[in-house]
Amino acid sequence: MSDAQAAAEAERILCTAFHDQPQPAPAPMSFRDDTPLPAFGPTPPVLQPETRIVPAWAAGTAVASIGIGAGITGAGCGVWLVLQGLAAVTLTSVLMVTLPLATLAALATAIGSAVQHARAVVTHTEHHYNAPVTQHVQHTEQTARGFLNRITNRTR
Repeated sequence: MSDAQAAAEAERILCTAFHDQPQPAPAPMSFRDDTPLPAFGPTPPVLQPETRIVPAWAAGTAVASIGIGAGITGAGCGVWLVLQGLAAVTLTSVLMVTLPLATLAALATAIGSAVQHARAVVTHTEHHYNAPVTQHVQHTEQTARGFLNRITNRTR
């Protein structure tokens, strides 16, 4: 059998195997029932049992929300009582306002001082080299311009 005859035979076999087969109809993607619904009838309602489960994070969020709401309500009642006491301007009411503020200011000053002293610790590091050392210096010039500050870098 020559190459031309073999190619023709292969084409015939492929055509009969694949191309001449009827293609199946595409499956419908949706269905719409257009029959009119009766206004009333003997069919009872269908029971639809509840199968949803509340996730643990949602239940935790709900409990936390209730707790926060109760706490805020208690804090609001406390503020109302304090303000009722402040309504009568006396030495006690003035101290009631200034002492907590002074305590907060003293606490903020103490924390700030501790942070400042913690940052002020400077360590000195010395490097000793046993080989020749070369130092390379590179100067970079930057210009920022325009509405969005386009930056141009130039190395000299």
